[in-house]
Amino acid sequence: MNSAKLSPGRIRIEVLAGLTVALALVPEAVAFAFVAGVHPLVGLYAAFIVGLVTAVFGGRPGMISGATGALAVVMVSLVSVHGVEYLFAAVVLMGIFQVLAGIFKLGKFMRLVPHPVMLGFVNGLAIVIFLAQLTQFKVPGEGGPEWMSGTTLYAMLALIGLTMAIIWGAPKLTKAIPAPLAGIGIVAIIVIVFDIPVPRVGDLASIEGGLPLFHIPMVPLTLETLEIILPYALILAAIGLIESLLTLNLVGEITGERGGASQECMAQGGANIITGFFGGMGGCAMIGQSMINVKSGGRTRLSGISAALFLLTFILVASPLIEQIPLAALVGVMFMVVIGTFAWNSLRIMTRIPKADAFVIVLVTVVTVLTDLAIAVIVGVIVSALVYAWQNATRIRAKSYTTPEGAKVYQIEGPLFFGSAEGFSQIFDPANDPSLVIVDFMDSRVADQSALQAIDALAVKYETAGKALQLRHLSHDCHRLLNRAGQLIVDSDDDPDYGIAVNYTVKTGSLGGGH
Repeated sequence: MNSAKLSPGRIRIEVLAGLTVALALVPEAVAFAFVAGVHPLVGLYAAFIVGLVTAVFGGRPGMISGATGALAVVMVSLVSVHGVEYLFAAVVLMGIFQVLAGIFKLGKFMRLVPHPVMLGFVNGLAIVIFLAQLTQFKVPGEGGPEWMSGTTLYAMLALIGLTMAIIWGAPKLTKAIPAPLAGIGIVAIIVIVFDIPVPRVGDLASIEGGLPLFHIPMVPLTLETLEIILPYALILAAIGLIESLLTLNLVGEITGERGGASQECMAQGGANIITGFFGGMGGCAMIGQSMINVKSGGRTRLSGISAALFLLTFILVASPLIEQIPLAALVGVMFMVVIGTFAWNSLRIMTRIPKADAFVIVLVTVVTVLTDLAIAVIVGVIVSALVYAWQNATRIRAKSYTTPEGAKVYQIEGPLFFGSAEGFSQIFDPANDPSLVIVDFMDSRVADQSALQAIDALAVKYETAGKALQLRHLSHDCHRLLNRAGQLIVDSDDDPDYGIAVNYTVKTGSLGGGH
């Protein structure tokens, strides 16, 4: 965020984007607090503190963080059994784990997430955001919350439609005000002036409160406490970082920025440590609010800082006004976020991409909706890795020829690893091959222990048949791998530098004689 970026026009855009995000944060934070079983202010304080700290120190300007549903569903069992003080302690420990992830640069492993998993994540999260808005269509009843009906429902739907129409049409008329803010403002004025009987923010809960106060979690400092909060802290840290880093990548694609994963881990961790000591429920990046911010023009840290400060202002002094905003306006904003977030092109390309990739997109989408984001991404990465392994396992093959000296050369094509080890062993014919067989790895790689075992087992077969096996064209890293395995290859005296064109003989038995 430099002075060149912050011209008066840019400052106005960033501040208005922050105001739009803050208005959308209020019902989300309150709803997620209810999900976690804590007071609404616990969710609002988390949204303020996590949002402010990550806006200042995070890895991607324009990202918005706060209390999220993905974390809330994990917290609810801890709160119900042990109470909110244990939640605060778990949030502090969660933050420590996230800071350690940043120190050890674990964020770089997000590059292992394939693009089909990213598409599934985006689609699944869009559906989750949509489903989360359906709770706003319920009103208090005698036996608990009931679905709206009659005039109230029709008014709610009409106001949602009007909000969406304003958001769609406003940019065509003016870009002076972010379209979502224009939608919220116009619909709120209509509802207040005509006193339309639809649910408002105040019907969820009062958001009035004071400044968050420093508070050490009131839990015993014992190993028993650690045993209680440790599993929750690990799960929360993992979910928080996965959602944050995927959002980081998504915002980066829109804004054209790269990097920042380790910095984001550190910022998220620091924010959660502070939140735990100030009575907040913890949080992570929010894809919905981040999309609102970016689509409203937020590109610098000022928009995120503004959103957090506006949220605090709402809590301290503006709660009576904010509580009059109709939920329909905020639902309309989130529905437009759903439309903008869902990767509609993924439906169009389903028949054009490999079936395995299409399956991964659908799988991650479904698992995200049914369980949570972390499980969905892990499942997607595992399935993608297995598909990749299977595809490479079927690629190993060999060409063979006989040298003028009578040796038979097998030219291996494709990687040799756990998936292709069996196919590799079926290529050779120890019973009918000549006395010297050379395996040429110029177009192959020796990747893992299964590959070493396959080579050792093959050497044993040729040794049993009274024949010699040699390896040729090993790259330096393959040579080191074989050497570390226990001198599987016998170095030639005339090759002190491990030249790759040397034939290496195999010392059998180093890995158990092929068993």
